[in-house]
Amino acid sequence: MINFDFLEDHVSSHCKQFLDADPFEHIVIDNFCDAARLREALSSVPNPEVVGSNKSRDYIFAKNKFEKADFDALCPEFAELKAELLSIRFESWISALTGQKIFIDPGFHGGGIHQGGKGSFLDMHVDFNYHPVNPSWFRNINILIYLNEDWQDPYAGQLKLADGRKNSLVPSLIEPLFNRAVIMFTRDYTLHGYDPISFPEGKFRRSIAAYGYTQMEQAGKVRTTVWYPEKGGGIKQFLGRHMPKLVRIKSAFLGSGTNKNK
Repeated sequence: MINFDFLEDHVSSHCKQFLDADPFEHIVIDNFCDAARLREALSSVPNPEVVGSNKSRDYIFAKNKFEKADFDALCPEFAELKAELLSIRFESWISALTGQKIFIDPGFHGGGIHQGGKGSFLDMHVDFNYHPVNPSWFRNINILIYLNEDWQDPYAGQLKLADGRKNSLVPSLIEPLFNRAVIMFTRDYTLHGYDPISFPEGKFRRSIAAYGYTQMEQAGKVRTTVWYPEKGGGIKQFLGRHMPKLVRIKSAFLGSGTNKNK
């Protein structure tokens, strides 16, 4: 499924692009997978509103967003894609690209297939930094593989990237085109999200999300997801700043809800 030969042949130039990218370290790679087989896999993805997929647990900071971690159960092509993302070959390539020792979370905690329905959005945020089940795993990168055929600019839903270290959070926009992968560091300054989408009825903003981790000898200071909503008023801004504390309290008593989104 993954176009390994192409990726390995260009790893040096891609590494430079990744490290030099603006507004922070990331890369956009088109034709990441075999297009015909990825298209075949896409045909197996069900309407999440019909089959009752798990809704995102991002509270007021996301809307109409669905997650399914065990996307490999949908079809043989997705099973192959998942196996390749977890392979030693992919681990070697992603580590060479980023200059970090990275492996993909085999449980796809918070990842897998993501689908955004009508009006779906995801407020700007920085991700949690340590795996909630394996606390010595540092979350190092996000990998997003987009599945949106015939995407048009009026649909909106472009991936927004902004550097939280800068006073101005003017975002860079990346179109979520079919068979396009976006790989980026996850740090306390790597803000990302997407504005409300206007896809036609029954059409969804779709992607496969995989998260890369680095094994640490000792876990550092834990950060849960921090939200930077651009709209919604003072109350939402207040909740965005204080949500990490609320999530830590909730998780201490009830565990990670996201881990249940299989």
